[in-house]
Amino acid sequence: AGRGKRLQPTPVHLRAEALGLAVRTPVTLRDAEAQAEFAALGLDAAVVVAYGLILPQPVLDAPRLGCVNLHASLLPRWRGAAPIQRAIMAGDAETGVCVMRMEQGLDTGPVLARLSTPIGADETAGELAERLARLGAPLVVETLRAMAAGRATATPQPEDGALYARKIDKAEARLDWREPAAALAARIRALTPAPGAWTMLGEERLKVLAAHPEPGEGPPGTVLDDALLVACGAGALRIDRAQRPGRAPTACADLLRGLTVAPGAVLT
Repeated sequence: AGRGKRLQPTPVHLRAEALGLAVRTPVTLRDAEAQAEFAALGLDAAVVVAYGLILPQPVLDAPRLGCVNLHASLLPRWRGAAPIQRAIMAGDAETGVCVMRMEQGLDTGPVLARLSTPIGADETAGELAERLARLGAPLVVETLRAMAAGRATATPQPEDGALYARKIDKAEARLDWREPAAALAARIRALTPAPGAWTMLGEERLKVLAAHPEPGEGPPGTVLDDALLVACGAGALRIDRAQRPGRAPTACADLLRGLTVAPGAVLT
């Protein structure tokens, strides 16, 4: 949905229509009619990527070779809805993509293929998502070919090391300056571009788009200099890029030309 909250076709939807393929957008796959319609397609395999609905067992059983899912983490670490954001927040050095055979559990199915990649020191969730998509797409194609040829190997996931990547709550986007600077910098990256980390400067909500830790100390949330160095629970955070309400994102130096933030001001 866009700003008007009107549903918009996904890029996959638009591309499929351009290729003359039938597109269905069921509200649920739990009713018998939808399941029968799906089974009638006579599929060899089904591929799920970032799909918001739970697939019931009759749907999982319908394709001849089963259903596979491309998941943006190195399973079993970060099963669930927000694996990219949680990996960045946790300070993980690497992540990756897995193609797994789907089952009733949440991202618990055996893994057919995986690729790992380092997480960049300044990489945002949006940037990492785009990079993982480019890694994952050919991996799905390779996996489907292996399945069709009967040479795909499914490796069960160990429970040791399993972590759940719970959905991002909007309340998490408000910066708590009592946290260490490094943790806040990671949170900002994890929440960029959406929903976007933010803080209050007086009565104004300031969206923080990029920041990095620096030495500094003081009461958490206190501005320490005239270039938006903010004291944290441990260390300080230099705000590099931010956005005021109704304005375009801007570098800190440009932001401060139209906004006076003196040392001693407090962000909340």
